[in-house]
This record gives sequence, structure tokens and C-alpha cells, in this order.
Amino acid sequence: MQKIIVEKPYEFIPPYRSTFWPSVFRILRVHRHYLKTSEGVDRYEVRNVERLRASIDAGHSILVTPNHPRTADPLALGWLTVAANTHLYSMASWHLFHQDWITGWAIRAMGGFSVNREGVDRQAINLAIELLAEAKRPLVIFPEGATSRTADRLQALLDGVAFIARAAAKKRAKQSPAGKVVVHPIAIKYYYRGDIQRAADEVLTDIEHRLTWQPQRNVPLLERILKGGTALLTLKELEYLGAAQTGTLAERLGTLIDRLLGPIEEEWFGKVQRGSVVPRVRNLRTKILPDMVERRVTPAERTRRWQQLADIYLAQQLSAYPPDYLTRPTVDRVLEMIEKFEEDLTDKARLHGQLTVVMQIGEAIEVSPERDRKAEIDPLMVAIQAALQQMIDELAAASPLLTE
Repeated sequence: MQKIIVEKPYEFIPPYRSTFWPSVFRILRVHRHYLKTSEGVDRYEVRNVERLRASIDAGHSILVTPNHPRTADPLALGWLTVAANTHLYSMASWHLFHQDWITGWAIRAMGGFSVNREGVDRQAINLAIELLAEAKRPLVIFPEGATSRTADRLQALLDGVAFIARAAAKKRAKQSPAGKVVVHPIAIKYYYRGDIQRAADEVLTDIEHRLTWQPQRNVPLLERILKGGTALLTLKELEYLGAAQTGTLAERLGTLIDRLLGPIEEEWFGKVQRGSVVPRVRNLRTKILPDMVERRVTPAERTRRWQQLADIYLAQQLSAYPPDYLTRPTVDRVLEMIEKFEEDLTDKARLHGQLTVVMQIGEAIEVSPERDRKAEIDPLMVAIQAALQQMIDELAAASPLLTE
């Protein structure tokens, strides 16, 4: 399990509001160095930047809502600041500030502030509304709330994005003169330019050795990926369900996820929850963590809760595997899948390099201060999701198909 949980009381971390360091970083292209050395991204393209520039020039409050396929995404937005000649504020998970002191300082210096994803963080929400309403810089919020590594599919979006946008719109409506709040969805896509057969063979061979197999180079690559993925899933079924399951991949994933989350939800909520996995995971962490960080549990109970958190983490990782993702086997989807396999086994995916990031900026979506209460899903979130998925589909269509 990656270190995404900090076992100590949450303390809100505000951003540095000075433009000095963002200006220095932008001039020196610091993001370029880190994207290449840490994420393997060495080329970029920003499309439709004139849409964002028009909103900036009009003085609108701007909320930027990108999809979140990779940990490289926040750094990739450095190229957006260059293309649009702007600085950004951004909401970032609290654990990112605890990786090391230089990373924590750099996030703040670039306008990042913390959010506690394991609870209701009123300080983060209030600051987000304030920063958005004052319209000095665009505010970035990743509405999926977590990385997925599947750039062509969206995870469930968090409703809090619409709440922040509407609250800021109410503030701006009261200003003199009144101003607008707009949302610019941004689709992020990474294209791999390297040798996918070689890259996949390196990863899959290591995984096959872990399975005590001989390297399966005698089968086509796509079949090899599916074979290895099925083996990994079966091992988890044996661990948690006692036997390999039958049915479609979607059914097997759903059964395992419910086995992981169901008993924990019954303990903490009195019944099994329904709906998307990410909100279910977030709600469980909100229940499990407070007594741990306040040191109000025995060592044995702490160990037990950490096991629950590990099971919850596994459920979230499993939910990020779209069952039909490789029915259209593009080079980029194949790379994403082998990276997910390796990351879920070792908590780290190796660097392949030769990645081009494309950021496509959507049209401005004007935010109304009032929500249609008759709508089951906030119309603003529907609009953001539709715009994002349309652009994601367009970018996905440009991925070359795998050739054996």
C-alpha cells in the first residue's frame, strides 16, 4: 500500500500567495526537469489555450478541472502556466506535503494548499471558495480525487467541486461590479512513443517470475497481459474468497470489491454501502482514522485497523481496472495496464520515458449561483463530466492500436 495516509492529526497547510517563486519556477522551467526525470514526460502540447486566456482577460473567476490519470498531472500543468501566462492555486491531498520537506515547500510555493480527503475539511473548502471568488489566479481541483492510470476513462467525480464553484459564484454575484465564475475542464492524455513490446516484456517478465512462471513470450502480448492479470486476480480471490471465481471480469471484480469493503462497512455503518468505490473508500477512512491519529486505540486495534485500510486500498485499486479497457488495445492503454500491474504489486511503476503529454482545454462553463434542486445529480457536475469525457474520447482516438 502506498503511503497515502498520514497517521497524525490533520493540520491545514495554506499556500504561499506570493508570485515570486511561481515566476522563478516558470522562468527556469523547473517542471520540465522533474517531468522528464521523475515521470518520463519529455514533450508536451497545450491545445485551445485561447479559451483559458479569454476567461482570464475577462476577469472571470476560473476553476480548472482536469482528469487525473497520472501523478505527473500537477507538474504537467506547469506547461499550462507557461502557455496561458498565468499562475495557479491548487488543492492537494495532505499526504503529498509529508513526502519530504522540499516537496511540501515546493507545493506551497507554487500555490498548493492541503485538503484532508479523509474528512470534511472546512478550512480547505473555505479557502478554495475565497481564492476562486477573488479571481487572482485560476484554481485547480482534480474532481476524480485520485489518480487512475486509465486516461481514457473517468472515475466518479466528487460533488464538492460544484459546491465550491457555486459558493464562489454567490460571492462574485454580490460584488460590484458582479463577476462570473466559469469552469474550464481540461483533458490530459499521455502518448507513449517508445517500443511497447520491449517495455511490456520487461514488466511482464518480472511479474511472471513473481508468479513462478517461465516468461510467457510464446503468446501474443495482449493475451499475455490478460493471462497475467487473470492470475493476479485469482490469487486475490483465493486469499479473500477461498476459491477462484467464475463469471465475467466485471462480475469477478465486483464480487471481490464487495468482499473487501462489505464486512468493514457492516462494522462501521451497520450495512453494506452501494455506489462508486472511491466515495465508499473515503467514507470508511473517515470512520477508521480519527481514533488512530489521536492515539486512542490499543496497539492490537491499530494493527487491525491498518489491515482494514489495506483492504480498502486494494478495493480502490481494483476499481480502477475498467473490465473492457483492452477491448480497444491501444499502445497507451497497454502501457497503462502494465504500469498498473507493477504499481499494484510493488507500489512503484518503473520509468519508461518517451511520453508526450497533451492538455486539451474545454470551453468555459458558466456557473450559476443557484442549483436546480429537482435534479438528482448537480447539473454542473454533469456538464463537467460530459465535457471531460468528450475531450478524453477525442484524445483516445489518436492512440495507435497495438500491433503484434
